[in-house]
Formats: sequence, structure tokens, C-alpha cells
Amino acid sequence: MTPAEWTRPEQVVETLRRKWTSGRYLTAAAGGHPFEPIGVPLKGPTAADTLHHYEQALAWAQSWVPDRHPHLRIQTKPIGGRNNLPSNTVPVRAWVDTRDNLWTLLHVTTEVKLFHTLYQQAAQHAPDLAQWMADHPMKVIAHTSAWHRLVHTACWIRDHTSEPVYLREIDTPGVDTKFIETNKGILAELLDCVLPESRVNTSAPKSNLVARYGFRRKPIYIRLRYLGASPLPFSELTVRADELGDWPPGVRTVFVLENEITYLSLPPVSDAIAILGSGYAAALLRHLPWLDDVDLYYWGDIDTHGFAILDQVRGHFPHTTSLLMDRATLLAHEAHWGEEKMQARGGLTHLTLEESHLDQDLRTGVYRPHLRLEQERIAITAVREALTRHRR
Repeated sequence: MTPAEWTRPEQVVETLRRKWTSGRYLTAAAGGHPFEPIGVPLKGPTAADTLHHYEQALAWAQSWVPDRHPHLRIQTKPIGGRNNLPSNTVPVRAWVDTRDNLWTLLHVTTEVKLFHTLYQQAAQHAPDLAQWMADHPMKVIAHTSAWHRLVHTACWIRDHTSEPVYLREIDTPGVDTKFIETNKGILAELLDCVLPESRVNTSAPKSNLVARYGFRRKPIYIRLRYLGASPLPFSELTVRADELGDWPPGVRTVFVLENEITYLSLPPVSDAIAILGSGYAAALLRHLPWLDDVDLYYWGDIDTHGFAILDQVRGHFPHTTSLLMDRATLLAHEAHWGEEKMQARGGLTHLTLEESHLDQDLRTGVYRPHLRLEQERIAITAVREALTRHRR
């Protein structure tokens, strides 16, 4: 073994610090377990090394003089004394005999005192939470500056059982939605601890506090405009999806589009409305069961994402007809072709045979790699002709 391989004092501290970061020492302390002395073996010179590397061996031995390490107990053993080798005493193990020595050695006394204060406070008022803290002490230490607000927030949510609220309605001093968003990871762990199982949706990820713990969701809004005479004093309106459960009067045909300006510029169509999907058509339309009983058309970009959305819409409403998402429309607008930066995943199962072939050609770059035709680039005359055909 070369002198470079002999254990240095700072390496012992590093070894103990790695174990400290696992939380095992604080967990044992919080659980009231007696401290068991910790021994760290030392790699040092052999009897032969003291002969061949005397100066280095002497310097190494002096680095372990007990006076230099008041918080360690240095265990030694004799080496040599045989085969004409000189007898020497060398350190073989460094021991930490008390918790106070360990805290001081690692310079964590302040953190330990703060953890114990927080733990004792929890033990008096929330035993379940105290047990979680004992099991995850390093997470507590990482959030000490916000700990009281985190605990108060978790307890407020636990005690508020009357009706679902928005995250914005949590009423705890010093806590707002920005604080909750910043600390949602640790807050989720506390909520899993303090809430009954019936109030935790374990199928939702911890990052989604709303879904996991039953907070009120932001409403889904549907924007629509009448393409013919409106029975209302408005030609266009935005309503909550759950309030549009009834079939709008006089509507026989519904066009769903993704592009706003195309939605706004659709020419008149009697007994029809247009719905703006904005990339979320499938998520919006599933709230409108009355679409089963109207002529439903979906018009998206001619690219893999457009066909993916069409596939999702048709998964909810099999009678959906695509509009201007065909090969003839694509080839007639070559001057307006663009590029789809990232293609959607394949495996679509609700496309017609023609749609599926065109989607596959887009994926394989038959005409051009990553080809797309955005719906707002299609000539308005082609739009009028398509609507005329579908009105017949």
C-alpha cells in the first residue's frame, strides 16, 4: 500500500458525513435509541512500509495524534517486532463515542438543535407527523425556514372538511399559492401523512395537489359561435363545460377547429355552431354528450398532431367527420407547406383508411420530412367549397 492510500483525517469526516446525510443518526436520536459508538477503520502503513517510507509513515502517524482530534478516540495497535522489523504503534480505527462529539465533528449542532425543537413540538400536537419527521429528518432540515408554514398548511387542509376549495382559498398566515407551488413536493409528503386515506387519490401524482387531495379544479371553458342565426342575444360566448350539458337550441351541425382566426372567419352555415378547440378538442368535447346527436366535424392542421387530435375526438364520438384533412387539400396548397418540429406519437386507431395512409406518409416524409399544412393557410375559397359540400 502506498502512502497515498493511507486514510487521512478528512476522509473519516467525509465517511461520517455521508452516513449523516442518510438521516440515520437523527432518526436514531429522535427515536430515543442509545448511541452506539461509531468506528471507522483506518488504512495505514504496514511494518514494511515504516521501513521503506519512514518519513511518510511518521507524518501520517502524527496526523492522528489524539490531541489533534478531541472528538475522536483513536485506537492503535503495535506492528513489526519480527523478522528484524522495528516495532511501532499505528492508528487502526477512529471512534466517535457520543452524539455531541458527532454533531461537533460534522459542524451540524445548530441543525440538530433546530430539528429536535421542531420534532418535540410536533410530538406534542401531531404524533403521526412527528413519526414522519423522525423517519425523514433530512427533509425537515432542508425546509426548516418554511417548516412552521408547511405544518400549519397541512393541518389547515386536514381540518377543512366541509367542501372542496381552491388552493387559493387556503387561509394560513404567510402562505399563498406561490408558496404552495414552490413547496408542493414536501407539502404532498406531509399531506399523505396527516390526511386519512379516503382523502388521498393515490393514482394522482404528488406533483398534482389538486387531483391528489381533492381541491377544486379550474373550470373547463368552451368557446363557441353561431354560424347562422343565433337564438340568443349573442353570436359568440364562452361558457363552463359543465353548464353546457344541454343541447344548444337550433343546432344540427358542429364544427370543431383548433385555430382561432380560422374559427372566427368561418362563413355562415345555418343551424351550426363552431367550437374552438385550441389543441384540447378531445378534452373539451368529452363534456358534451349531446354531440352524439349532431353532425360533428373536426378540422385541424394536416400534420401528425392534427391527426392525433382527430383520433382522440373520434375515440369519444365515432361519427366525427374530418374536414379539409385530406391528401387533395394538402397537395393543392404546396406553396403553403410548413414544418412540424416534433411529430406526435403514432399508433392511432380511430382514423379512416385514407386518413391513416396520409398520416403515415407524413410520418415517413413521403412528400417532405416533417411536413405540415396549418389550417389558417388553406384558401378561404376551399373552406367555403368544403362547407357547401357538407351542407348538401
